[in-house]
This record gives sequence, C-alpha cells and structure tokens, in this order.
Amino acid sequence: MGFSSTLVLVKLVLVMVFMGVVSAQLSTNFYSKSCPNLLPTVRSAVQSAISKETRMGASLLRLHFHDCFVNGCDGSILLDDTSSFIGEKRAAPNFRSARGFEVVDNIKSVVERACPGVVSCADILAVSARDSVQILGGPSWNVKLGRRDARTASQGAANNSIPPPTSSLSALISSFSAVGLSAKDMVALSGSHTIGQARCTSFRARIYNETNNLDASFATSRRSNCPRPTGSGDDNLAPLDIQSPTAFNNDYYKNLINQKGLLHSDQQLFNGGSADSTVRQYSSNPRLFSSDFAAAMIKMGDNKPLTGSNGEIRKNCRKPN
Repeated sequence: MGFSSTLVLVKLVLVMVFMGVVSAQLSTNFYSKSCPNLLPTVRSAVQSAISKETRMGASLLRLHFHDCFVNGCDGSILLDDTSSFIGEKRAAPNFRSARGFEVVDNIKSVVERACPGVVSCADILAVSARDSVQILGGPSWNVKLGRRDARTASQGAANNSIPPPTSSLSALISSFSAVGLSAKDMVALSGSHTIGQARCTSFRARIYNETNNLDASFATSRRSNCPRPTGSGDDNLAPLDIQSPTAFNNDYYKNLINQKGLLHSDQQLFNGGSADSTVRQYSSNPRLFSSDFAAAMIKMGDNKPLTGSNGEIRKNCRKPN
C-alpha cells in the first residue's frame, strides 16, 4: 500500500471515530494518563463505605449488575427521573431495594476533584463492584475501563431485563443469555449472593408455599422475621447466605446443596436440573468459583458499553449534563 493510500485510510478511520462509527475499545489502562490515581481513589472511598456498613459492598456490586443488565453498562441505573423519562430506580427490581446511590455520589465527587470531567459513572460502578468483592474476601480482577454514561434510562427495560427472585432456571439462563452470558456464567455470578440481604417480599412465597427442596428448619427460622401477610414486615431483611453473610466465599453453593437457598431463583440452581453439577463443583472448589466469577464479571462488564463519542461523561451521576 502506497503512502497516499495509507494517509487516506488513516483519515477515513479518524473521521469514522469522530462520527462514532468506530468505537474505542475498553481497556484496563484507559485512565493511566488522564486519571492516574483513579483506582486507589475509588478503593479508598469504597473501603470507607464498607467500614461504616459492611452490607454496602453487596449493594455496590448489585448496582453494577442491575446497570449492566439494562441496555448495557452505561450508568443508567443512577439517573433520577426527569420530565422526559422515568428512570430505573423505581422499577420493580430496584424500588426500595437498590441502594448505595449516596456512596456513588461521594466516590464521584472525590474522583471529580482529582480528575474533573474524565471518569464516567459507569466506570465508577464497575471499579466499585470489583473493590467491594475483594475487600469482603473475594477475588480481584483487572477492570476494563472507558465506558461512557447514558443520557437516558428506562424503567420498562429494567422491569423486563433484570431477572426477578421468582425466576425458574430456564428463565435465569435466558435472562443472562440476553446480555451475552452463558449458563455457567449465570451460576458463577449468582454466587454474588454470598453477600448481602434480601427483603421479606423477595422470599415470602418460598418460605411459606414451597416444600420441595427447602430445609424445614431453615424455612421456620426465616418465617420468624417475615410474616405471611403481605404488607406486614415487607422490608424485614434476611441474609442471602446464612453461613457467612458478610464474607465473599463459596458458602452460597453449600447452602443450595443443603436446600437453604433464600430465594426461589437461588434454589433453582440446585434442583435436579442442568446447573446442579456446576453448583457441586463450586461448593467443593473455592478457587474454581473465584476464577470463574472474576471471568464472568469481566464478560458482564463488556455488555454494550457506550464508547468513543457515544454518551457523555456525567458531572453528576444522578442527572444528564
């Protein structure tokens, strides 16, 4: 190829990048020059939040999940409602349960002081999720960065895309498949329920209506803090992992084998179906679980990010610029 042809090709690529036709790829060193202290800055803020409330680690991890499942990892879950759209905070999977928004605001403000107008809210969620897992004893991984923030959000998409706690195994496989994740990825990522709490409304039907694949004494103990009548104790909490609710480990899978999955959707992973063998593997091999979880988190973080000139870098994570 001659010099003039190469020059034309370079110009064409530059024009396509400018127009957003070719989007930049995510990379682990995306901010190495523009915000070199990003990772320690975020980690320090996450550590501080978890020191104040251990549960916050699970809450930050969940925000990243619920962000990525709805139109890609674009920070849309953080947007408040506006006159032009109803956001995702009041969607059924998030209303009265998604939390940690103030912590994200705080991390964003610290990052903005260090590197104004550079780091997206979507990337802050991705890094905060990794830091939360590691601080609570789980694996680490290199977070790919370079996402940009959406200018809009969709309550409808959140209602349709995030699998509810009543999901069957086939529904879980299909929800994860819709965001490019395999059945094995789904079982590994479900292990995030080794930390965190669930509201009584999420597990009431399981502890009162299910008899198969439910340990009787476990159901009795959970009923003590979750009354049968709807509207009574709806917001009462129970740990998703009865053994070690604030430590990121593989106890979640041991619970499933013992018929002590809190949510219907949890126990579906060990119920005589296609996921049973993976649950058994993870219950006896914590290193395999950790490596598969980390790989699946990287894969989930790759879901339809806005890059290049698409989206924006929000100044305030709660509202478009």
